[in-house]
Amino acid sequence: MSTPSSKHYVFILMGVSGSGKSVVANRVAQQLQTAFLDGDFLHPRANILKMADGHPLDDKDRQPWLQAINDAAFAMQRTQAVSLIVCSSLKKSYRDILRKGNSNLKFIYLKGDFDTIESRLKARKGHFFKPSMLVTQFSTLEEPDAEETDVVAVDIRQSIDEVVSATVGAIKDAIH
Repeated sequence: MSTPSSKHYVFILMGVSGSGKSVVANRVAQQLQTAFLDGDFLHPRANILKMADGHPLDDKDRQPWLQAINDAAFAMQRTQAVSLIVCSSLKKSYRDILRKGNSNLKFIYLKGDFDTIESRLKARKGHFFKPSMLVTQFSTLEEPDAEETDVVAVDIRQSIDEVVSATVGAIKDAIH
């Protein structure tokens, strides 16, 4: 059942690790004076413990997490005109779970190539980075195609200010 106001939208900022999702969401939320949620905060305890033990999550582990994000998106849609959620959403099946019952949910795909993102991850201060982790992210990524009409790509090879501006522009275009 989908019952949000037609004037309320949730935008999921998606992309591989290091694409700038959290930084962009924070700055966009400030500019639009709205809320944003880091989807990682909704992982169930079992997932957190599994990751803390150094084990990767599988699709079965992600099911309750993605459903929790779907529920959060539904709640945010009912209370905010525009809301943002950060979630990598690497597979189409994940995006399908997130959009189920949320007709005003859209994705902003922070799109970048391996070399751009790798150089940014290496430049992060105090950040633990293994190139194999990025390889895994890109091998898992199912880039949105033309059939996913609710996804807008933003090229992250630009400066952070330009990425934020393009993201704000994409959101404004989508809600008008």
